[in-house]
Amino acid sequence: MGLQCGIVGLPNVGKSTLFNCLSSGKAQSANFPFCTIEPNVGVITVPDERLSALAELVHPQKIVPTTVEIVDIAGLVKGASRGEGLGNKFLANIRETDAIIHVLRCFEDENIVHVDGRIDPVRDKEIIDAELQIKDLETVESRISKVQKQAQTGGDKAARLQFDVLSRYREALLQGRSARTVAFDTKDEQRIAQELYLLTAKPVLYVCNVDEACASEGNDLVEAVRAAARDEDAEILVLAAKLESEIAEFDSYEERQLFLAEIGLAESGVNRLIKSAYKLLRLETFLTAGPQEVRAWTYPRGSKAPQCAGVIHSDFEKGFIRAEVIKYEDYIRYGSEAAVREAGRMGVEGKDYVVKDGDVMHFRFNV
Repeated sequence: MGLQCGIVGLPNVGKSTLFNCLSSGKAQSANFPFCTIEPNVGVITVPDERLSALAELVHPQKIVPTTVEIVDIAGLVKGASRGEGLGNKFLANIRETDAIIHVLRCFEDENIVHVDGRIDPVRDKEIIDAELQIKDLETVESRISKVQKQAQTGGDKAARLQFDVLSRYREALLQGRSARTVAFDTKDEQRIAQELYLLTAKPVLYVCNVDEACASEGNDLVEAVRAAARDEDAEILVLAAKLESEIAEFDSYEERQLFLAEIGLAESGVNRLIKSAYKLLRLETFLTAGPQEVRAWTYPRGSKAPQCAGVIHSDFEKGFIRAEVIKYEDYIRYGSEAAVREAGRMGVEGKDYVVKDGDVMHFRFNV
């Protein structure tokens, strides 16, 4: 589906270290601002243990997981909205992404300089929020100036609706609130809001980068971030980027799991981040299983069977007849598609079926 999450943050908060853990591509990581200038892009596999479990039963020729692109965007600074640092270019990179992963430094280390001299993740969050909000306010003010007269005197309903959406965004931004805090009830309002492509309307995941000692429980700085983001529709994740870079050095899965167990973690922070990013984009996965491949397919949460069929091929959606659906748990319980069918646990669903995460699907179509 070509989905992108952009990693942002002030300089020296651990963005590039985290990106290096996520991606096979190696971003430059150094102890000075703007060591990342061009955005680095990595295609990240979304971890899904269900694929391996199905493959053990089906014995396919290959396993194909779903993916999300992660973009390492250079560090922003105060004044970026006015072009300070390399701000305008970075803001343009953010605009192209579907969601934002905002890395906040929640650890002390006298050997790593902070651009503002002291550690305060809430202040860091507010700096970047403000820069993005200023840019959004410019966009909103510009649009308002174009439609205001037509909306107020011309009797144009479409212009009036657009003006109302813009005005609500303008009010929120002037109050220092991000666009994502504004909710719209009607589909027309939601469509207009989406077409504005505002930076602060994008879903956000705050990643609190802590030291190894706080990797499982967090710390007071993390709690301050939780309090600051309480009214936002945002996810918060705690991980230790330096620790994650050590985990990434292990060659085998077994070695990584042993190391994680020793430090009291059930799963690596990188895996949790990828899953959180996937969730952040309001995406789910349906599965297909056969002798050629076991595969994960990405679809927007709430999609119906024909739309999910179209994810595989547009002809599947155009000629959709029905979907044969096996719940993942039933597939594992009975051990094969034939056994599920014999047990009467295969569902035959029509056009109105809302696909559930983990459904094992087979589509019947005719074009």
